[in-house]
Amino acid sequence: MAYQTILFDLDGTLTDPGVGITNSVAYALGKYKIAVPERAALYKFIGPPLIDSFERYYGFSRERAMEAVNFYREYFSETGIFENQVYDGIGELLKDLRAAGKRLVVATSKPEQFAVRILEHFALADYFDYIAGANMDESRTKKAEVITYALKVCGITDRRPVLMVGDREHDVLGAKEAGVASLGVLYGYGDREELERAGADIIAERVADLRDSLL
Repeated sequence: MAYQTILFDLDGTLTDPGVGITNSVAYALGKYKIAVPERAALYKFIGPPLIDSFERYYGFSRERAMEAVNFYREYFSETGIFENQVYDGIGELLKDLRAAGKRLVVATSKPEQFAVRILEHFALADYFDYIAGANMDESRTKKAEVITYALKVCGITDRRPVLMVGDREHDVLGAKEAGVASLGVLYGYGDREELERAGADIIAERVADLRDSLL
């Protein structure tokens, strides 16, 4: 299938936000006197909606999880947002995809205003027709909701030539729910077992493999 519209996840797909996100989560947990033994223990927070992760991994109530997200943002909005780096080869890939006539859209569970700031900071924003994300009130965080919103804003009704690219199972599951194909990348924070279990249509190990799949 020659996919004409390509939706990209942000964290773990376009950029590696490992340092910024884990520092922000550790900052939030510190407000509850919860110590984190090592950074890798918090990598599971990269990708899924934050409220869900605080509930799932630390047993927070919905109310406490929402409070924790606010603490997270105290650090992230000023410092953690730029403790981040673009994966090697992504800039060139986006440039070549645009040159090939592809329509590119970001679909992330990160708040939209943060996603825009990050992509502008790394000079990637202009490659995208639209940058779709969550609202700051934590509504529209589920990947299927973000995908549906992105397609609606871009006026895309035929979902057959649409592909969602991401690194975690929620990207794949969200794509299925929204009725679009999915490609899972292995250079981010998911693994092959996770992506295969979720039912990814295509799996790419490296950015070079992603290029081969898309071009």
